[in-house]
Amino acid sequence: MLKQRIITALLLVGLILGTLTASQLWPFAVLTLALMSAAAWEWGRLNQSGTALSWLLGGMLGLGGVLVLQSPFANQAPSALWWSASALWALLAFVALRSGPALWTTLPRGTRWLIGVAALFFAWLALAHARVLGINFMLSMLCLVWMADVCAYFGGRAWGRRKLAPSISPGKSWEGVWAGVCGVWLLAVLWMALDGHFSFDSASLYTRLWQAWGWLGMALALVVLCGFSVIGDLMESLVKRAAGAKDSSRLLPGHGGVLDRVDALLPVMPLALALATLAKP
Repeated sequence: MLKQRIITALLLVGLILGTLTASQLWPFAVLTLALMSAAAWEWGRLNQSGTALSWLLGGMLGLGGVLVLQSPFANQAPSALWWSASALWALLAFVALRSGPALWTTLPRGTRWLIGVAALFFAWLALAHARVLGINFMLSMLCLVWMADVCAYFGGRAWGRRKLAPSISPGKSWEGVWAGVCGVWLLAVLWMALDGHFSFDSASLYTRLWQAWGWLGMALALVVLCGFSVIGDLMESLVKRAAGAKDSSRLLPGHGGVLDRVDALLPVMPLALALATLAKP
C-alpha cells in the first residue's frame, strides 16, 4: 500500500510540475479539470446517481471548464463570484454539519448532485485563476491546506481530547484543528521570509495578507482559511458516511479517490481568491 501511495503521488506531482513549466495556462487547467471531472464522477456515485449519470456529471463539469477556457473568463472573474462561493460554503457547512449524515440523505438527489458539481467547478476555476496570479501564490494556497491537514493529524493523535464532529468524523478533535492553525502560522512566517529573500513570480498568499492587514489580520485570515479546510474535509466525510463508503473511489492507487485528496481544498480555494482581491499587493 505504501509503495502504491508513493508511486501514485510521484506520478501526479510529475504531471502537475510538467504543466506548470508551460508558459500558457491551458496545460495546467486541462490537467486539473480532468481531475475535478473525475471527482464529479465520484460525487455522483456517492450520491446515488448510477453509472451513466455519474459519467454525465463528470462530462458536464469537463465541458463547462472547456467552454470557460475559450472565454476571457478563464483569466479574470469578478470578486463577487469568489465571495458568493465562500458564503454558500459557510451556509452549507452550518446546515449539513449541524444536522449530520441523516439530513444529507433526505435532500433531493438533484440538489446533492448540483452542490457537488458546483463546488468542484468553482474550486477548479479558483485554482486556474490562482495559477494566473502566479505559481508562488498558488503553491502557498495549496500548501496551507496540506500543512493544516498534516499538523491536525499529528496534533490530534498527540493531544486530541475534545471531539470536533463525532457523528461525522470521530477521529477529528479541536486540539487537532488548533495544531493545524499553528502549523499554518509557522508556514506563513517561513514563506514570507522566502518571499523577502528570493524573487518569485508573485507574492505569496501570506505576503499579500500581511501587506494588506498586518500580522493580526493575516493571522485571523489564516484561522478562517484553516476552518474552511476542515469544513471541506468534514463535508466529504459526511457524504461518504451517508453513502456507507470508506473512499470516494479507487482511482488513485494507495490514496483512494480524487475527492479524498481534494476535499479540504474545495472551500479554501474560492475563499483564498476572495481574500486576494482585498489584499492586492
